[in-house]
Amino acid sequence: MESPLPRPALWLGLSGLLPFLATALLSWIAPEDWRGVALYALAAYGAVILSFLGAVHWGLALRAPASEAEAAAPRLGLGVLPSLIGWVALLLPPGLGLPLLALGILGTATVETLAARRGLLPPAYLRLRWILSLGAAFSLLAGLASPA
Repeated sequence: MESPLPRPALWLGLSGLLPFLATALLSWIAPEDWRGVALYALAAYGAVILSFLGAVHWGLALRAPASEAEAAAPRLGLGVLPSLIGWVALLLPPGLGLPLLALGILGTATVETLAARRGLLPPAYLRLRWILSLGAAFSLLAGLASPA
């Protein structure tokens, strides 16, 4: 029997989309001289969230049972790579950084899907992750498409 996610994980996860949606919307409706600020805020939040996603895997690696020992190195690697992608994305102009962040978020969810197939992630977590990843990627790409 599958364990559901704790309610706070669901609500906090979904509320985590609000800064994505707000800054993407702001990039479209803000006065022209504020659009760059909105895009930077969107990219900065995307990088922070991408780093957070990596940290999840450090936690999983540190709390893993002995039967999952072979997954420790890949989990730790997945813990570091998103932070590096987020950092690079912040150094790039929005036209390159925002799609890199979207790819990083979707790529992390894809790797997590492969891990879930091996029983390394709870299915309920994975469902939420895809909802959040698609919302985040949509927002990042909507910001990219804004008339900045």
